[in-house]
Amino acid sequence: MTPDGVHVHDTGGPGTPVLFLHGLGGSAESWRPQLDALAADRRCVAWTMPGYGPSARLPEMTIETLAGAAADLLTALGADRAHVVGHSLGGYVAQELALSAPERVDRLVLVATTAAFGKPGSTFNVEFLAARLRPLDQGRTPADIAPIVVDGLVAGTASATVRAAAVASMSQISADAYRQALHALVAWDARHRVGAIDAATLCIAADADATAPVRAVERLQQLIPGATLEVVVGSGHLVNLERPAEFTDLLRRFLHPSSAGPDRRRRASQGRTP
Repeated sequence: MTPDGVHVHDTGGPGTPVLFLHGLGGSAESWRPQLDALAADRRCVAWTMPGYGPSARLPEMTIETLAGAAADLLTALGADRAHVVGHSLGGYVAQELALSAPERVDRLVLVATTAAFGKPGSTFNVEFLAARLRPLDQGRTPADIAPIVVDGLVAGTASATVRAAAVASMSQISADAYRQALHALVAWDARHRVGAIDAATLCIAADADATAPVRAVERLQQLIPGATLEVVVGSGHLVNLERPAEFTDLLRRFLHPSSAGPDRRRRASQGRTP
C-alpha cells in the first residue's frame, strides 16, 4: 500500500517505471503475466484502482479523479513520469492522465479502449448502464455476476485459467465501487480532446473483441496524432491475459530502452490497420 492509500504491485528497479491501469473488472493481478515477464527489464507498477479491493476510496469516482489519483500515485512512488499502459476503463484513465498531466506521461499504450464509451447520451449507453446495474439493485454482487460477465469478454478459445483469473479479480470488487465505476465509464467522453495527446502512443486491439472492436480502437488511433495500431489475433477483450506472449512482445518493442525517457515529439509514422 502506498502513502496515498492505493494498493500496488511494484517490481522495483531503475529507470522510467511502467504504470499499468486495469479495466472495469480488474485489479493489479490482471497484469500478472506482464509483471512477471518485464520485471527483469524495468520497474513495473500495477495499481488496484481507488475504491477497489484494499485501495482507499475517492470522495467521488470519475475518470478525471482517477487520473488525478494516478498522478498522485506517481508522486508517492517518487516518479516524475512513467510509461502508462491502460486497458479498457484503465485506458480512459490513461488518456485523461496524458491530457491533464502530460508532463507525467512518457509513452502511452492504450489497450482495447476508445475515446468514449458507446455513444455518449444515446439509448445504448442508458440501456447498458441499466443492464449492468440491475443485478446490483437486486442485491447481487460483482462476484455473483463475474462468470457471466467474463464469458462475454473473452474469446471462445480462452483457457479456464484465464477465465478463473478474470473472475477472481472481479469478485474482489464491492458492489458500491462497481456501481461508481460503471457510472464513470459511461459518462466520460474525450473524443474532441484526445487530439491534444502529445505522448508517443500505441493502440492495441484484439480481433475477437466485441467490447472494443478493432474498428473502434482504430478510430481512437486516428484521433491521436502519430499513434500506431497493433491487432492481436485470436483474443477477446482481455488481450493481455488471453495472449500474454504476443501482448508483452508488443510492449517490449514499444518501450525499448533506446526509446525511453522524455519524448514529446509527434510521431510521423502511420498506424498499422488490419
